[in-house]
Amino acid sequence: MANRLASATSPYLLQHAGNPVHWQEWGEEAFAEARRRDVPVLLSVGYAACHWCHVMAHESFEDDRVAEVMNTGFVPVKVDREERPDVDAIYMNATTALTGQGGWPMTCFLTPDGDPFFCGTYYPRPQFLQLLTAVGEAWTERREEVLRSGSQITDVISRASASTPVNALDDAALTDAVTTLRSQFDAVNGGFGTAPKFPPNMVLEFLLRHHARTRGADKPDADKPDDALAMAQQTCEAMARGGMYDQLAGGFARYSVDAEWVVPHFEKMLYDNAQLLRVYLHLHRATGSALAERVARETADFLLADMRTPEGGFASALDADADGVEGLTYAWTPGQLTEVLGEDDGARAAEVLSVTDSGTFERGTSTLQLRSDPDPQWWTEARQRLLSARAERPQPARDDKVVTAWNGLTIGALAEAGALLEEPRYLEAARACADFLLATHLVEGCLRRTSRNAAVGTAAGVAADYGNLAEGLLTLHQATAEPRWLEAAGGLLEVALDRFTDGSGGFFDVADDQVSAGQLITRPKDPSDNVEPSGQSALAEALLTYAALTGSTRHREAAERAVAAAGAIARQAPRFAGWTLAVAEAVAAGPLQVAVVGDDGGELIRTVRRSDSPGLVSVAGEPDADGVPLLGDRPLVDGGPAAYVCRGFVCDRPVTTRQELERALTAGGPR
Repeated sequence: MANRLASATSPYLLQHAGNPVHWQEWGEEAFAEARRRDVPVLLSVGYAACHWCHVMAHESFEDDRVAEVMNTGFVPVKVDREERPDVDAIYMNATTALTGQGGWPMTCFLTPDGDPFFCGTYYPRPQFLQLLTAVGEAWTERREEVLRSGSQITDVISRASASTPVNALDDAALTDAVTTLRSQFDAVNGGFGTAPKFPPNMVLEFLLRHHARTRGADKPDADKPDDALAMAQQTCEAMARGGMYDQLAGGFARYSVDAEWVVPHFEKMLYDNAQLLRVYLHLHRATGSALAERVARETADFLLADMRTPEGGFASALDADADGVEGLTYAWTPGQLTEVLGEDDGARAAEVLSVTDSGTFERGTSTLQLRSDPDPQWWTEARQRLLSARAERPQPARDDKVVTAWNGLTIGALAEAGALLEEPRYLEAARACADFLLATHLVEGCLRRTSRNAAVGTAAGVAADYGNLAEGLLTLHQATAEPRWLEAAGGLLEVALDRFTDGSGGFFDVADDQVSAGQLITRPKDPSDNVEPSGQSALAEALLTYAALTGSTRHREAAERAVAAAGAIARQAPRFAGWTLAVAEAVAAGPLQVAVVGDDGGELIRTVRRSDSPGLVSVAGEPDADGVPLLGDRPLVDGGPAAYVCRGFVCDRPVTTRQELERALTAGGPR
């Protein structure tokens, strides 16, 4: 046998193609070999930007002695968790059930039928060798015990995917969620909990939507809307001014290792930056914050400059390491600043950017923070000089596979940024990405999960791929009034409704044929929102938006059922149901539909786009445009532009001025 990863499309798998380990990709061939040789499968799951994955690879998988033990006693299988989130979800559930925690690299030992009987994460070389010996002995000497344990673990994780009772999220539940979040809020540093601290992307969107929906409400808890906005504002400012945000090139790292947002884990993930672009865009819309606008623009520019692939898609991640050293590209000493900027400007930059002699990171280096706004003219020049100097350093590797779900998030973020900031570059990038995904990732009517260098992978799309791409296309439709995006989104949602529903209102993570076709021991379903929307909440948002744009009660009812199916977790742990709660806010606030006709880039369109109602959808174009339901039967008024504000396709009389439109959007409109 030999290593079989050379033909993989995943950059993570290709990183291991030269290992002496006889790695195989996930699939029936690997399990058939395990049955033939009567040995366990050793499953190793990670991703290209994972620091500890690299460490374990260097320590163990590149070591001939370790490889010999692995090859002799096991069938080694390597999985990219971003390419196969279904496999990752199943065995991460097993890992957390057995150990109480999870992480990557994930190391699982499976029977030839796929049942996990021992799981863990990173192991240093000596412990890993001991573990390989112990597991091999258990398989040989205590086979029945191992098989029984694996079967029991599979049964436990299968029951966890069973249907859950529905629990609708009413106004009281949404208000209670804000109260719970306040109790977990870090009032000193922003964010939730302690270190390590992840950007709460979807929770921030929920808080902004809750503020928008309840602003000015006449109720005893009238302070709650301001409370929601205050938490969002403080967290966004703290993240943007700390070391987790790239003060030179824009874009956010994956998380902060400390509670103060000073030192990041340096990898940059596409899904984080797409979501945070939208959060800062919405914060700017709600408050007029110049900081939020700057961060939104810089993050969008980072996506276009550093993450875009030649085909028009967006790469998955930038690595945490460069030349094997974490943060090497990004950290600075005062002397390095002086070397680039000169003595006076170097000292000024060190003070502005919190770069100290002792360092805030490792080896006497500091991450760059921008705790206050410097003189803009000086900072623009200094920033560019530092960025040019940084470009000469070793650069992090890029995982350039294109993930459908994350590109869907990016399409939506860039389309909305292009519309709100009136920046055509962002809108054109969203269009190009959507064209590429529909041409490459949509195969015989169904989505594939990934592609690389325009070659589509074999892994089937999961629920999040359908939901996030559909929502991105619907946002692009609203920004452009082009019917093709609405039509394509509708087709994706039909597949999801047909092949992913669980019978109780929720959605499985994989389609109905994937347990057998994908060599899966169970059909995973996780309604929680962690670093990205769950498949269920992503589909709920897309279904709700599609319903508002088309008037489809079937899609709205499906969206409401999906929200209710995650109601229990949203009530118990709102930090892990941020997108479900955000969708619930849109359910409560809408549908609010606005059609603008005959106003090519004018005042009426800008007024609508400044509205932050969570239930609002809008399209601007010519009257009765083919394939655009919202523009049907919407004539000009006296030959001029007009806006139609509708609730459930029941419309107020058209308005023709900004003042009338603002009143119609906020007060129910003139009759």
